[in-house]
Amino acid sequence: MDEGTSGTLNNLLTDVAGVRVGHADDRKLASGVTAVLFDQPAVAAIDVRGGGPGTREDAALGLANTVERIDGIALAGGSAFGLEAGGGVQARLAELGRGFAVRGAVIPIVPGAIVFDLLNGGDKSWGRFAPYRDLGYTAAAAAGTSFALGSVGAGLGTTTINFKGGVGSASARTEHGVTVAALAVVNGVGSVTVGDGPWFWAAPFEVGDEYGGRGLPASFTPEMLAIRTKGGAATTAIENTTLAVIATDAILTKPQAKRLAMIAHTGMARAIYPVHAPLDGDVLFAAATCEKAIDPLVGLTELGALAANTLARAIARGVYTATALPFPGALPAWHDRFK
Repeated sequence: MDEGTSGTLNNLLTDVAGVRVGHADDRKLASGVTAVLFDQPAVAAIDVRGGGPGTREDAALGLANTVERIDGIALAGGSAFGLEAGGGVQARLAELGRGFAVRGAVIPIVPGAIVFDLLNGGDKSWGRFAPYRDLGYTAAAAAGTSFALGSVGAGLGTTTINFKGGVGSASARTEHGVTVAALAVVNGVGSVTVGDGPWFWAAPFEVGDEYGGRGLPASFTPEMLAIRTKGGAATTAIENTTLAVIATDAILTKPQAKRLAMIAHTGMARAIYPVHAPLDGDVLFAAATCEKAIDPLVGLTELGALAANTLARAIARGVYTATALPFPGALPAWHDRFK
């Protein structure tokens, strides 16, 4: 993480100027919403690698389609019920007069994605309508430059195979002063740690001791490398997903943002084992606030590589900062095992 010439980084998505993040959650429900807002419409694209995604407005981000910029992103628990969170984020943006203008109408553009957290012990008996639209509005209204990590917002109810999941974030700056940052909601089918030990797969990319400074084990045993999936044979494609947002202040076109998303997705492979499975719904949004020029070939390649490293760090931080849910049989948090 480089402090560069543009000020100290806080290791958060909001280190990209003009990006804000807010959470809203319900502890009894054991679920929530995380909203990402842009002060000005951001060029955006999406890349989906998981086999069981749940998304909203993803078609609008297609390279052949009209919409170039978005106003916000809604990330939520609740499986398909959580897609309503985008309506709540949209409502808040509409109050602020934000959106895509069509003559006299203004429509906030808010893509989104969801994770499955319906079986984590929380009370999901919400009645006729799920609470995610209201949670989305509250999260958007709370959006600011400082936000919590761990078991909050869309990460409140998330899990991995062996430890509690959560919301993580990280940031970095290129030698040319371009900022890139990541936010992840970690609910993967696999593990973020090497076996059941304290080491994170993302250890080679750690900055300081942002997730414990444990490094990697001295050697790898077959047990550490065994492929294990959350739920085992009973797992279904809707039970898992890691969601990510990559933000940068680089000037990008929509196709370049798509390429950034594709390169950055490798950060999931550096942090989760296994990943991008038929049992996952892994989704990554890339958004550019378009303040600083970069070389379209070498510059974009370097930015993508740094974005991937930053995403790996954000995923590890999501597990490292999480706290266990207060329900019988709940998975432990990393800090419950390793102080």
